[in-house]
Amino acid sequence: MIRYLKGQLLKIDEDRIVVLTGGVGYEILLPDIVRGTYHDKKEGEDMVELFISFQQTAQQPKPVLIGFNSEIEREFFERLIQVKSIGPVMAARSMTMPVSLIARAIEERDVAMLRKLKGVGARKAEMIISELNGKVGKYALMREGQRPAADKIEDFRKQVEEVLVKQLGHSRAEAAAMVTEAVKRNPAAATPEDLFEEVYRGQKEHSRSHTPV
Repeated sequence: MIRYLKGQLLKIDEDRIVVLTGGVGYEILLPDIVRGTYHDKKEGEDMVELFISFQQTAQQPKPVLIGFNSEIEREFFERLIQVKSIGPVMAARSMTMPVSLIARAIEERDVAMLRKLKGVGARKAEMIISELNGKVGKYALMREGQRPAADKIEDFRKQVEEVLVKQLGHSRAEAAAMVTEAVKRNPAAATPEDLFEEVYRGQKEHSRSHTPV
């Protein structure tokens, strides 16, 4: 299964790109939030890397590769397609706002905000909230391009700890230790997203180091 691609940007279409890697051109569907980062890239010149969600279902028999700029964006997408009647292509096209805003709307049960997503009406918005509320808090912490004041950094640490405890099942002591270690590894982390991604990275490295060979 394809989960990551890095190669030359061969072609840019309206909602997808073609990436050349290993002599093969891969067509990759891009959600709006990802496509917006490609405006300044040049065909045949720029190198790109994408985290891929490979999708093939009974309703979507033709394989589809959907590309994201980060693992956490891909992870959110793969939660979204677990909602009944929301297929991979529809989910990708609906992601017209930053993941943090979508997740916050789900956590706050904000139907009006979710209805602003492409292809999402009131009924689908309610289904998304019903199935994902309480499960996507960590994605709501993703930054939206602004750096915090220094006196807010401790608040961000507390936000990440709350997600680790209330949504991911860690004890308060475990969460505090994980955040402290993440700060040691990356003292420049100064947003909820920076910090959570460092925690996420540390847990993945820990799992790999404890996997039997």
